[in-house]
Amino acid sequence: MLRKVRSWAETWRGATLLFLFCHLGYVCGQIRYPVPEESQEGTFVGNVAQDFLLDPESLSARRLQVAGEVNQRHFRVDLDSGALLIKSPLDREALCGLSASCIVPLEFVTEGPLEMYRAEVEIVDVNDHAPRFPRQQLDLEIGEAAPPGQRFPLEKAQDADVGSNSISSYRLSSNEHFALDVKKRSDGSLVPELLLEKPLDREKQSDYRLVLTAVDGGNPPRSGTAELRVSVLDVNDNAPAFQQSSYRISVLESAPAGMVLIQLNASDPDLGPSGNVTFSFSGHTPDRVRNLFSLHPTTGKLTLQGPLDFESENYYEFDVRARDGGSPAMEQHCSLRVDLLDVNDNAPHITVTSELGTLPENAEPGTVVALISVQDPDSGSNGDVSLRIPDHLPFALKSAFRNQFSLVTAGTLDREAKSSYDILVTASDAGNPPLSTHRTIFLNISDVNDNPPSFFQRSHEVFVPENNRPGDLLCSLAASDPDSGLNALISYSLLEPRNRDVSASSFISLNPQTGAVHATRSFDYEQTQTLQFEVQARDRGNPPLSSTVTVRLFVLDLNDNAPAVLRPRARPGSLCPQALPPSVGAGHLVTKVTAVDLDSGYNAWVSYQLLEAPDPSLFAVSRYAGEVRTAVPIPADLPPQKLVIVVKDSGNPPLSTSVTLLVSLEEDTHPVVPDLRESSAPREGESRLTLYLAVSLVAICFVSFGSFVALLSKCLRGAACGVTCFPAGTCACLTRSRRREGLPPSNGILRIQLGSDDPIKFVDVGGHSHGCTPLASAPTRSDSFMMVKSPSAPMAGEPVRPSCPPSDLLYGLEVRPSQARPMPEGCSNAGTWLGCVPESTGLSVSARSDVTIFVGDNYVVDAVL
Repeated sequence: MLRKVRSWAETWRGATLLFLFCHLGYVCGQIRYPVPEESQEGTFVGNVAQDFLLDPESLSARRLQVAGEVNQRHFRVDLDSGALLIKSPLDREALCGLSASCIVPLEFVTEGPLEMYRAEVEIVDVNDHAPRFPRQQLDLEIGEAAPPGQRFPLEKAQDADVGSNSISSYRLSSNEHFALDVKKRSDGSLVPELLLEKPLDREKQSDYRLVLTAVDGGNPPRSGTAELRVSVLDVNDNAPAFQQSSYRISVLESAPAGMVLIQLNASDPDLGPSGNVTFSFSGHTPDRVRNLFSLHPTTGKLTLQGPLDFESENYYEFDVRARDGGSPAMEQHCSLRVDLLDVNDNAPHITVTSELGTLPENAEPGTVVALISVQDPDSGSNGDVSLRIPDHLPFALKSAFRNQFSLVTAGTLDREAKSSYDILVTASDAGNPPLSTHRTIFLNISDVNDNPPSFFQRSHEVFVPENNRPGDLLCSLAASDPDSGLNALISYSLLEPRNRDVSASSFISLNPQTGAVHATRSFDYEQTQTLQFEVQARDRGNPPLSSTVTVRLFVLDLNDNAPAVLRPRARPGSLCPQALPPSVGAGHLVTKVTAVDLDSGYNAWVSYQLLEAPDPSLFAVSRYAGEVRTAVPIPADLPPQKLVIVVKDSGNPPLSTSVTLLVSLEEDTHPVVPDLRESSAPREGESRLTLYLAVSLVAICFVSFGSFVALLSKCLRGAACGVTCFPAGTCACLTRSRRREGLPPSNGILRIQLGSDDPIKFVDVGGHSHGCTPLASAPTRSDSFMMVKSPSAPMAGEPVRPSCPPSDLLYGLEVRPSQARPMPEGCSNAGTWLGCVPESTGLSVSARSDVTIFVGDNYVVDAVL
């Protein structure tokens, strides 16, 4: 036992030195741990965590374990220390048989990430078996005429141990006629032979009893014995002779049963029975050889009678005996070796050591999906295995060790394009023809929130007639998300800009689950024509993704407003008196009825018609202008005429209103007919409110007029630029420029600089030296303005007519001082050329009675007055 411990200590010291050389940078192969056989449970083999540079604290979390069902029965890993321990006693002879070396490959697997490590355990043989002979008594017959020097093979002993613990020598008990010679075969085994040293004399001694001892090389050595009984036979002086002392043949492992492998020949010169030769296997031929081959006793034909398997045993070596029929019989032996040739008869075997059933779609390229090992028991090219997968898949195979592969991702994964993969792994050997095996690995791709919700279009236009019912469905904004689960669950919300005066939420409601937009109240085109808002679709991923759509809602006008009469003013139900000079002729303008309609388009196009009159032939009403004129000369004694004028719009159906005129001659005074539907006495609250409004209006007018006069006087004095802000928020700079040559000295220069925010609504500049009032008013475009001359600021709706002489009209547009030129007298017709204006300024000018100047954003224009 002490020697066994010393042997194990020396082996462990060598392994430790080998491990140190590996870590010092020397070339080192696979990590190998030696361990003696028959080691008990819990025996320390090696520290795999230290050798594989693994963190011992993470072993439990990463589940370091031994891969393979067979290896798991014999080894285990202590997750606390990372030590590899014996799980059950090891029997080298059961694991490796008679192989000279017993190497057990081990594979270790960790998770998070999925990795594989390899090591080897060398099971060191222990001399625990003694040599044993097949039989305890060995019988041998030798003719007395056998010459000295003749050899007689003996049955060899068997030892289950290998290496130095196997049989190392044979001994024969001392005698004077026989000696022991040991022959070493090509496989290293020893075969004892009995050597005849002196002639035998049967008459003196007919048999000999010897002791044959087999000794192994263990420490301490073990031995086994057998009794050798030699019988001396009578003379038969010629033994059969083979043509060769040894034979060697080769045969394919796929050779069929019944095939003749070789025919042996042996000759014997004796006559009669002494010359008849029979063939047989030597006495020490194993049973597996006798079961696999048959030897014909007379012809010497060696026939195959069982299946061959190169992977189990690649050659057979045994002795054949030729024996004559003499008395005593003489025999001769020859050695026969049968080599098997490998045939590609084993397909590769695929083993998936570890695999991931599910992988997120955002996995980086190179992520390990599965660890695969392949085995092929064939040899040579028949055992060279290659692994492949279909080319169109986003995966690849990487080989870390021989016949060890990792299936990794080779590209980006997209669950929306493909949610699962059936990866067909094919292993093929290099035989002829090659054999292959298939294995399918199933992989599911889990969803990641990588797709925002998307609307079918970037913007929606919704047309809604006014006066709709609250709760009506306006539109449905459906978004789609190709993700799954919570990543595809969409909620909708309304986004409103902060700088909007009108809140969209006061008009509409949005269903957060379906995206349906409903009206919360009735729309009125006269108050709201358009409404713009944004709807956001947001998923519930982590982090959530969203997208927006712009909705433009247009309110369609309906004819829901009747025309309203602005002039002449009259309370409902009352008459509007109109004075008519006596003795007027036909075509005299009695009055002009002006009405407006809050609707738009055709719904606001009003027409006028005389509905009732005592004598319809006396008066005529202009259909579109609303002018009430005399149709014939009016007699001086005309009584008061009650005219009912109907104002009708062009809607469908049309709406109308009426106004009643009481036309009388000026010399006749008729009191205004009161409205019988109202009280004759005004209410006290209404009178007081009217007084407050009148006072406020007068105060505002005085303040505005004073401010404007002060600003105009400052500009006329040539002061610095003053900023005037208008109700819409637009500011204009009015400056007094220097006089230019060729212009009338009485004219000034009005300079208006536009901002880009809002258009100028109205500018009235007074105090001109010629009594002309320049008027600047903005047309519909926000980037232009119109400058006209008028004797006074006109009222809304009245035409602008100049009263100044032509020399006081607009003379030119200042782009550069050299380009300013006066307008010739009499050339104020439309289309008159005023001067060249560079295209880069974006201005166009034409001479009209009300000269219009179009100006781009932020341009400064000097208009010479």
